[in-house]
Amino acid sequence: MSRTKVILFDANETLLDLAALDPYFASTFGDPAVRGVWFQQLLELFLTATIIDEYAPFPVLADAALAMVATTHGIALDEHRTTALRQAILALRAHPDVRPALEVLRATPLRLAVLTNSTATSAATQMTHAGIDGYFEAVLSADAVRRYKPARDAYVYASEQLAVEPSEIRLVAAHGWDVAGALAAGCRAAFVGREGKALNPQGKQPDIIGTGMHDVVSQIIERDI
Repeated sequence: MSRTKVILFDANETLLDLAALDPYFASTFGDPAVRGVWFQQLLELFLTATIIDEYAPFPVLADAALAMVATTHGIALDEHRTTALRQAILALRAHPDVRPALEVLRATPLRLAVLTNSTATSAATQMTHAGIDGYFEAVLSADAVRRYKPARDAYVYASEQLAVEPSEIRLVAAHGWDVAGALAAGCRAAFVGREGKALNPQGKQPDIIGTGMHDVVSQIIERDI
């Protein structure tokens, strides 16, 4: 297998902390834990859109997921509340362990990029707001191929844009479904064990599993440099 040349990061929950959305869900639904319900609903819509081949962009599905959660909670949303969530998503902070880990990786020969299900414009705004845009040579979006991760097309698109083989990419993600998609597409992968996240014990396992970004990066340096 080829050596790793590119470390490809997922964005939401892997690099960016969705806990910053908790005040929104607390004020809108009376419970910050609804944030997790909304995100799970959004993931369901991603997967459904890809499986039935009826693509809609991230912001459309994020709005739809919010409307669905509001319906199940008996909440009437207005355009102001919907817009407020869109704006909050663009203003997420990076997890505290992200910038130090990126600093370590930037000092290596490995190339760094992002592959997200967010639109390219939204992802660029997120990276800039979080102050980590300067670490990446590219911020790529599955929107370009209208096939959400974990569809193979998204990872192949990233390899084509970065002019490497899938086997020369290591995806870093906090989602078991993203890791599974990358491995199925021929990439390497690393799982970041963010709070509440776990790998499918019955699925193919990545060769790097870490408790946080520091742990993952240390293992990347051991294996890929």
